[in-house]
Amino acid sequence: MLSCIAVDDEPLALDLLEDNIRQVPYLRLKAKCRNALEAIEVLRQEPVDLIFLDIQMPGLTGLQFIQSLTVKPMIILITAYEKYALEGFNMDVVDYLVKPVSLDRFLKACNKAWEFHTLKHAATGPHSPAEGAEMGYFFVNAEYSLVKVVVDEIIMIEALKDYIKITLTNGKPLVIRMSMKAVEEKLPAKKFARIHKSYIVSIAHITSIRKNSVFLGTIELPISDNYKDLLLAQIGQPGKS
Repeated sequence: MLSCIAVDDEPLALDLLEDNIRQVPYLRLKAKCRNALEAIEVLRQEPVDLIFLDIQMPGLTGLQFIQSLTVKPMIILITAYEKYALEGFNMDVVDYLVKPVSLDRFLKACNKAWEFHTLKHAATGPHSPAEGAEMGYFFVNAEYSLVKVVVDEIIMIEALKDYIKITLTNGKPLVIRMSMKAVEEKLPAKKFARIHKSYIVSIAHITSIRKNSVFLGTIELPISDNYKDLLLAQIGQPGKS
């Protein structure tokens, strides 16, 4: 989940922004602020991951607000003026939206923020058990949208260069741009086994193991020597082949 605040001095624009945020499943709105000073007070009490920020506001403008931050969350600028776009991107904002903002354009900006958050998390490593493992699902970017993947519906995961393919019980695989390491961190270790540099399998869907092969129903996959002993230990058969 991404915690966020919305900052806009126009009440109708703020209400519309709130409605859009609530339609995105991985966003959690912490506060609505009518100006930058209110936003500063909110951030003093509790940090957030993302700020949706108007530029033209009385008192402190959106750009001045960004410059005042010592710890800067991800920021998506939303404004009626295109002329500030270059200055906004020079401040490393995630995206720049011009009002009126359609829902699909809003979702695209949110997906960029989610991807940045995911990449940062993958680079620094998890600080606690993966949220997806605890909740039984996680979200991935696929087909220009965020798709919910239920952990217990995963049969296997295959590496395809810069992509991975997730085979699910519903028969429709997902092909997404993601590393095996990143997806492995989202999976509960007791339910999944790495059997090869190119394959992760659901232990519950293993039907048999024969010599150097794992069978998932009619699917046969190779077991790498580097992972064989670990797999056997996971299924309670140490030292057997």
